[in-house]
Amino acid sequence: MERRKVTVPRIIRMKHKAQKIVMLSTYDFPLARLADEAGVDIILVGDTLGMVVLGYETTLPVTMDEMLIHLKAVTRAKPKALVVGDMPFMSFQASHSQAVVNAGRMVKEGGADAVKIEGGRCMAATARAIVEAKIPVMGHIGLTPQAVRVFGGYRVQGKNETAKNALIEDALTLEDAGCFAIVLEAIPWKLAKEITEKVKIPTIGIGAGPYCDGQVLVSHDLLGLFEHVPRYVRRYANLAETIRDAFSAYARDVRSGEFPKLEESYEDPDNSKDNQRSS
Repeated sequence: MERRKVTVPRIIRMKHKAQKIVMLSTYDFPLARLADEAGVDIILVGDTLGMVVLGYETTLPVTMDEMLIHLKAVTRAKPKALVVGDMPFMSFQASHSQAVVNAGRMVKEGGADAVKIEGGRCMAATARAIVEAKIPVMGHIGLTPQAVRVFGGYRVQGKNETAKNALIEDALTLEDAGCFAIVLEAIPWKLAKEITEKVKIPTIGIGAGPYCDGQVLVSHDLLGLFEHVPRYVRRYANLAETIRDAFSAYARDVRSGEFPKLEESYEDPDNSKDNQRSS
């Protein structure tokens, strides 16, 4: 039976049916295709691509144009998963009209099914404006990487009673603003559990414990492409070692003359049966 396209209402229903939601951050065509074949519910084209793909130190330098390039690559895979585009720093903070225009670009140009914005109560009116433009919005509270300069680093949030109450209020306000789900990042698991029980929309945890309605990880982290990852990441593969070994073997074979062999070479350049691909 062919898998149906995942929709926003379906994601909301999953919470009420106590079905865990699987979200994965991917940034290109091949990984999006593989993630969808694996049956993930949501593909997030996160602004973390700035750090894991483009090599920036933070997510702050990521532009709308860079986000759209990667969003288009993901949506070309025609995933059945819901595709959420992350709105980068300063694409939604200056004004509601700017936020709506840029969210519209993510849907119209990038093919996103929904957008994600960081921030709690301070961004609730912005979220509402985007929702009123008929674009679904996912919220994001706790550790919000675009506020790394304010936090003084990537630190666990909601540690004291005042901070806990503020995050609960953030979640309830975003729900009231029309968000269909909320990412809870780097907060104590008991607080994440309390928020999950208080809101009627799904919570997606990352470093927020097992009691959220779903979980999200960066694909590059779970695939083991980086040496150092946060404690909340579970590595499901060690592709860095596999890829490094493959590249080393290739370099060795080229230098020794072992690659290519004649059977890996074309005899007839006009042979249309050959599967040709340039570098």
